[in-house]
Amino acid sequence: MIRTEELLLNVGPQHPSTHGVFRIIVKLDGEIITEATPVMGYLHRGTEKLAENLTYPQIIPYTDRLDYVSAMTNNYVLVNAVEKLMQLEIPERAEFIRLVVMELQRIASHLVWWGTYLLDIGAISPFLFAFRDRETIIDLFNELSGARLTYNYMRIGGVKWDLPEGWLDKVRAFVQHMKKKIDEYHALVSGNEIFLSRIKGVGKYDAQTAIDYGLSGANLRCTGVNWDIRKDQPYCIYDRFQFDVPLRSGGDCYDRYLIRMDEIRQSLRILEQALEQFPEEGPFMGKVPKVLRVPEGEVYSRIESPRGEIGVFIVSKGKDKPFRLKFRRPSFVNLQILPKLLVGEMMTNLITILGGIDIVVGEVDG
Repeated sequence: MIRTEELLLNVGPQHPSTHGVFRIIVKLDGEIITEATPVMGYLHRGTEKLAENLTYPQIIPYTDRLDYVSAMTNNYVLVNAVEKLMQLEIPERAEFIRLVVMELQRIASHLVWWGTYLLDIGAISPFLFAFRDRETIIDLFNELSGARLTYNYMRIGGVKWDLPEGWLDKVRAFVQHMKKKIDEYHALVSGNEIFLSRIKGVGKYDAQTAIDYGLSGANLRCTGVNWDIRKDQPYCIYDRFQFDVPLRSGGDCYDRYLIRMDEIRQSLRILEQALEQFPEEGPFMGKVPKVLRVPEGEVYSRIESPRGEIGVFIVSKGKDKPFRLKFRRPSFVNLQILPKLLVGEMMTNLITILGGIDIVVGEVDG
């Protein structure tokens, strides 16, 4: 029997492979991980505490900086919570605009994940293809909001601006384009023997474990648990549209991969229906007072972000600023299972498992 000395190794903090400034201290027995300790906080900005000194509209740009790969959904969860407390009526056109940008954002987010995940495993071409198609969405958002990453587009009561002329036609063209490209993605990657050998059966857990750790999104649905807030507790106008919740039961990295690819298809399906029903006229902002004083009370709003359940809890004392504000960040919660998954795995599987969880470190650190 070959005896080896225990090796202590730092993985990160650097952006490639650890998906941001994230660090893992691993103990190795040869090539086998015996212990893994995540170290985070390198990107911590204290968003929740800062929010207590900001008016509600001023908090919106801060949500962009949490999950910066999915800023539109972050915008929405905050404004939705405030709207619940204020019992505001949102114009139909505004709701349609919000839904369209959120589903475009979901596709853009999954494209970033797909490209970078394949890059982690050693494939370069998928990264280039993914960012090529994501660029179309970024151009659409830039035309809509004037920004390419942190949009600050949602508003309490509606959205910042109405749609530019011809913008919906460009979305229609993208939907048809992306329906073809998703098939090409599968043809390029999903049946590749090297790819399958790297992710099938890796990072596996069951449904009870997923529930115990509070996982959500693809990290939960890969174990067969059918839970999607868009379906189970509909918000915005999701209850008007037909779509399926992608499910798998293997609980490994491969199933998480397939679910996110299927979610792109379902987002395209939602977008097609929304574009058909889109109201031609109507206001993009509801009736909102110039100085927002939110009634005294508490509210929790949650939605289905590309990474799972993102929620915000607000305590109001009837002023123009929140008394307390707390985000439920899916990247942070989902990351809890990482040490359990890594123990007993080969070192070569560390990045495969971490990438399969799909974290954004800005959201982990808050």
